Amino acid sequence: MNHPSEITGATLLIDALAAQGVDTVFCVPGESYLAAMDALYDYRDQIKLVVCRHEGSATFMAEAHAKATGRPGICFVTRAPGATQASIGLHTAHQDSTPLILFVGQVGLDFMGREAFQEVDYRQMFQPVAKWVAEISDPARVPEMVNRAFHEALSGRRGPVVLALPENVLSGEVGETVRIAKPANPPQVAPSAQDLGKLLALLGQAQRPLVILGGSGWNSKAVEDMGAFLRQAGLPVVCSFRRQDLFDNSDEQYVGVLGLGADPALHNAVKTSDLLVLLGARMGEVPSFGYTLIDSPQPQQLLVHAMPCARELGRVYRPDLAMLSTMPELAHALAQLPLPPNLKTRWKPWVQVLRQGFESFSTPKLSTQHPASTDQGMVDMGAIWKVLSKDLPDDVIITNGAGNYTAWAHRFHRYKTFGSQLAPTSGAMGYGLPAAIGGQLAHPQRPVLCLAGDGCFMMSSHEMATAVKLKLPIVTVVFDNQMYGTIRMHQEKWFPERVYGTALDNPDFVALGRAYGAHAQAVHSAEELVAAILVGFKADGPTLLHVRTDPEQISPGGSITSIREKAKPTTTARQALAP
Repeated sequence: MNHPSEITGATLLIDALAAQGVDTVFCVPGESYLAAMDALYDYRDQIKLVVCRHEGSATFMAEAHAKATGRPGICFVTRAPGATQASIGLHTAHQDSTPLILFVGQVGLDFMGREAFQEVDYRQMFQPVAKWVAEISDPARVPEMVNRAFHEALSGRRGPVVLALPENVLSGEVGETVRIAKPANPPQVAPSAQDLGKLLALLGQAQRPLVILGGSGWNSKAVEDMGAFLRQAGLPVVCSFRRQDLFDNSDEQYVGVLGLGADPALHNAVKTSDLLVLLGARMGEVPSFGYTLIDSPQPQQLLVHAMPCARELGRVYRPDLAMLSTMPELAHALAQLPLPPNLKTRWKPWVQVLRQGFESFSTPKLSTQHPASTDQGMVDMGAIWKVLSKDLPDDVIITNGAGNYTAWAHRFHRYKTFGSQLAPTSGAMGYGLPAAIGGQLAHPQRPVLCLAGDGCFMMSSHEMATAVKLKLPIVTVVFDNQMYGTIRMHQEKWFPERVYGTALDNPDFVALGRAYGAHAQAVHSAEELVAAILVGFKADGPTLLHVRTDPEQISPGGSITSIREKAKPTTTARQALAP
């Protein structure tokens, strides 16, 4: 690029990002990094600057963009207030193992240690939720630090990195030429021939094997290679929480997802399996059902665990075979393995039983609780997913935040295409709309559908202004039951009939959407909803669809009344035992 006569820390910073192939930057502007904003001006035709309305949303967008592209998401925020608000995106990237680089403005080096205006020690602040946190103290070292940030974010178990940018480092001049690094070249680790041989031997002895796919670092070729191996071997395939797009859910070998509200029969299959093969999956609290499906530290099942990070192998469960490998290299190696022809035949009955259980569990059913609710303009969630699960395009990208409304999508939708699920394993509310923006920018030719509860949507509804400005044809469906549904469900479970603090008074969502400049309408049936979604995918900007749902229909597995009635005897007994 053609710079002014002086080379500064800021110009070196943006030069380094461009050299890494960065094409999109998310931010909320701040005076603490104005020099970097000015340097971005010189790259305005090469790097798209997405200006957001809240730092938490900006990091969500960057995190989702990283998931959708496989490259580190890039986000700039200003010092303390901006940095603290951005922390939710860092935590999400940490738990989701997503490569993300957060650049934070910082007070000048000459002001540090005095508690200057908005001064924070970011090393202490972000250390628990970032792979590496550093502060650049010399403009000449900017290219070095940026190079390391990309390698840290992409190596081993992927994750977020934070670089603090003191103002006088950004504005400081560099008197000598500093070479900019080429794009990051993180290590790609292939499994050893010995480990592949051991895996084949274990498979050869197994009667009830189960493969669980999860984690990050996958790409389309890796998913294709892994699918080829799994289909050739005839193995039953489970996906981990919010990783359902790693294997075609319509395939006869797909048998379910280990997420919130998972099929009890699938839990039992994990427990009774004689060989678990975890590929990329950490098996944290949610997929392991509170660490109950696999005994820690010594599992009852034979355990094969493959991860790109040695620290994760044996961290919770002792594996019988620990395979250190990145997922593309592992998938490629497995796809080349010569397999005994009898394996697929041997496991076929086991796979068929598991698949039949999945088919039954994942078929939407209409509610019988309050059929009269349709007279009040409410739409049955089961009816919605009977339609959506069959009528949405195969390549649709579905985003969501957190809340009970997500249970219907995770249970009933068949994810068929890699990269079609952008959802936070961290359980962060407000993720869906920013993620839809990040996903649409990454894949402008693919339809993008954001699912949001009324509580979840209101945590980032301001980003509808960003979607309107960018003219993105994302469709957001707001499922409105006028409460924080997940919390109400647990409230009824543990404190039945003592409803407090979970009801919501919502705005007119259609008027709100139109005020932002989006297409917006209320829908009153499942058929009307899917028709409006398909129209929205072809619109000239974002669409907001408002759906009233029955508060009684709290989850696919139960109503508020049934949860309350089940909890009453337990609560009464607990009260009787109280002193």
